[in-house]
Order: sequence, then C-alpha cells, then structure tokens
Amino acid sequence: MTESERKQIIDLIKREVVPAIGCTEPIAVALCVAKAAETLEVKPEKIEILLSANILKNAMGVGIPGTDMVGLPIAVALGALIGKSAYQLEVLKECTPEAVEQGKQFISEKRISIALKENIAEKLYIEVICHAGNHRSEAIISGGHTNFVYVAKDGEVLLDKRQPASEEEEEESVALTLRRVYDFAMTAPLDEIRFILDTARLNKAAAEQSFKGNYGHSLGRMLRGNYEHKIMGDSVFSHILSYTSGACDARMAGAMIPVMSNSGSGNQGISATLPVVIFAEENGKTEEELIRALVLSHLTVIYIKQSLGRLSALCGCVVAATGSSCGITWLMGGTYQQVSFAVQNMIANITGMICDGAKPSCALKVTTGVSTAVLSAMMAIENRYVTSVEGIIDEDVDQSIRNLTRIGSQAMNETDKMVLDIMTSK
Repeated sequence: MTESERKQIIDLIKREVVPAIGCTEPIAVALCVAKAAETLEVKPEKIEILLSANILKNAMGVGIPGTDMVGLPIAVALGALIGKSAYQLEVLKECTPEAVEQGKQFISEKRISIALKENIAEKLYIEVICHAGNHRSEAIISGGHTNFVYVAKDGEVLLDKRQPASEEEEEESVALTLRRVYDFAMTAPLDEIRFILDTARLNKAAAEQSFKGNYGHSLGRMLRGNYEHKIMGDSVFSHILSYTSGACDARMAGAMIPVMSNSGSGNQGISATLPVVIFAEENGKTEEELIRALVLSHLTVIYIKQSLGRLSALCGCVVAATGSSCGITWLMGGTYQQVSFAVQNMIANITGMICDGAKPSCALKVTTGVSTAVLSAMMAIENRYVTSVEGIIDEDVDQSIRNLTRIGSQAMNETDKMVLDIMTSK
C-alpha cells in the first residue's frame, strides 16, 4: 500500500468517525436550520422543513440532548435559536434551560412546519427555508449528515453542489475490500492511527455515565445489576452487552453526552467501539492491539456502508456489529481468513433486521447485534463459518457483503415505506 493510499484511508476514517451529541438525524436537521438561520442573519420568524422519509423516520421518537423532549420541533427551534453550524454534529452543545424555554415558545407560536419531501431518491435529504420579513434563506443537506449541497439568501446562491460528482471527483474515493481493510489495520504506522483511541475514550465515558442515571429503557444499567450475576454471569460477554447498550440508552434518551459516531450514526460508532474495547481491556491486550482492532472494526463498517448508503431499511447495528466481530476475532488471535469467517457468520445471521427509526429501544437491537458479534467471532476462531451453499452467503466475502447491502439498499425499500406508514398512522 502506497503512502498516498494510506493517507486517503486515514482521511476517510477521520471524515467518517466524528463526535456527535444526540441522534444524528434530528441533529443534522438542527445543523441545517442553524446554517439557514446564520445565512439569514436575523432570528427566523417562520421555518419550513422538508425531509426524506428516512430522516423523518429516524427523528420522530428520539430524545433531543439537553431538553427532556422528544422529536423534531425542539431540535428545529434550538437550531435556529442557539445552534452553531461550525460545531457540526455537536451543533446544540451550547443548549441551556433558558434556550429550551425559548424553543418551547417558538414551537407554541406555530413558527415551524415539517413535511415529507415528495419524489426524492436520496434517503438522506434535509431542506430548510427560513423567513424573516421580506428575507428568505435556504440550506440543503444531502447524502451525508453534514454535507451541505445548497445555501442561498434572498435568491443569491452562496453554495450549489447539487450536481452529481464528476468522474474526477469520484476517482478520489477510496476503493476498499475486506482484505485491504485488514491489511491497512495491521500495517499502518501506529502514530498515524492512534487517534482512533478517542472512540474508546468518548464511548466508554458515555456508557459509564449511563450507569449513573435512568436513561431510556436502562438496559445497560439493568444488565449490570442482579441479572449480570444471577443469570448472565459476571463475564466479558455480559460487560460487552452492558457497556454497549448503556451508551445507546443515554444517547437515545437525549443525554448531553458526546459519542464517537461512524458513517453518520452514533449507535454505529458505539457498536463498532465498545465490544472491542471491553474485550481488549478484560483480556490484557496491549494498546497497539486495541488500536489495530478498533481500526479494523471502524474501517470495516465504513467499507460496508459505502455500498449500503447512509440510511436504509436495514438496522445499522447489523453493519456496526460486523465491524466489532472482526475486531474481536483478531484480538482472539484470528487470521484474515478467520476475520472473513466472522463476517460471513454475521451476514448469515442478522441480515434483514429492520430499522424502525431512532428511539430508546435501539439499545435492544444494538445488544442483539453485539451478542451475535461475539458468537460469530467464537465460531470463526474455531474455523466454523456459514458456507456458500447456505442462503445469501457467497464464497467470496466481498460478494457476501454486496449481497447484504443489496438487500438493505434495494430489496427492503418497500419495507421502509411500510414502516414509515405504520409509524405515522399510530
């Protein structure tokens, strides 16, 4: 691997693995509102929001940090009132009780309208139009949670990247395979990838904070209580489950606690990080081993998401837990072949788990994902794996990954529509 290719991959990880406070879909909406409000240069009097179905689905039932409130209206109001677009996915980190009260008043005055953007193919799409007097500003995020493609004020276009990327730009994207992911994680100079330890620090702190409170369904806290000792046993496995679900509990409930996200999802970042961290710590692994296992986990997730897309009908924990299964397999002494076995086992097991929006019960799905990650790693170390004569698994692990992402990005589109219809009809 050339130095240039290595640098490309490092830059890719740094773009995709970033801090976030709160669920990334409503926070991305708040970010877009903040940019539109900043462009307007005065406090908006009216705000129109148009969203893709997947954004709407993921923003309906999740807590907004620092507010003790659920859903989009308060995220929109705070984005306009105190949001700073420079903070990216931490756009609401300066939220105060006073700002929340102002936000509630903004909502009560019916200044916000939220609707579905019709006839749009892009699954991650946020359009914000702010009005004040005779002035109007617009901002559009598309394709990525912080990817602004259009900004305008009073008809003057300040940014327009809505056209498809040119061939030259497309060539700059990093072509990954599982083998390339593995080789990078094993050979990259340690000082160049040490930054990945920030994921361990942030996400472990989020879990430990959750144990002190009563967030969401408190699954992580419950698993650390009597059940851990009486039923599951005080084991590495039970600790992996409690830490991972605990961090998710806090995040989905809207705790003002930053986590390190992956590919635009905090839950994916949590699931790719904490199983690896807990396994490494409790098995006496070195710092270098932890760093390389975390890089393997996170880059595997990024690789799979490249073909799956940012948002889909497939629960992101399937992908993220596949990454952590790779990291755990390697920490158990696994070879590349055994890491690929772990991926095959994951795809054979939990492909098809639906995403029905971001909400407190995501902690249950995250726990299912990481449970399967450990099981898949255990099988892989014993050279036991699902073969190409079974279901959607192909002899080539990269083809198996493409089979997974085809199901998630294409075959489950009708499922996505049905899920949204059910959610909005209750």
